[in-house]
Amino acid sequence: QVQLVESGGGLVQAGGSLRLSCAASGRTFSNYAMGWFRQAPGKEREFVAAISWSGGITYYANSVKGRFTISRDSAKNKVYLQMNSLKPEDTAVYYCTLDTLGRLGTSRHQYNYWGQGTQVTVSS
Repeated sequence: QVQLVESGGGLVQAGGSLRLSCAASGRTFSNYAMGWFRQAPGKEREFVAAISWSGGITYYANSVKGRFTISRDSAKNKVYLQMNSLKPEDTAVYYCTLDTLGRLGTSRHQYNYWGQGTQVTVSS
């Protein structure tokens, strides 16, 4: 089993920044992809960003492109999400996720493991 633990969420004003972190532990895999999804109240869980094992390939949802940056430290089994220029519509619970097959998918069904989530609230 793999455990994913997110941290770094909180309350921030519009235009501010937050950095989310996710630590993976337990069973290890090689060449796995990691990503972030988010879910706002009453809405479906949606893709935010994903990163390849090497970190050389990243993919973003259009809604966050240019504002969010995903990165990872594979040696430490950690992934990060730097969020800048935050907007009230970014308010959601953010989930860290892992795909053991290394795909950079946007579908939640492609990801095998999930963290418990961390709340991000952006006030206007």
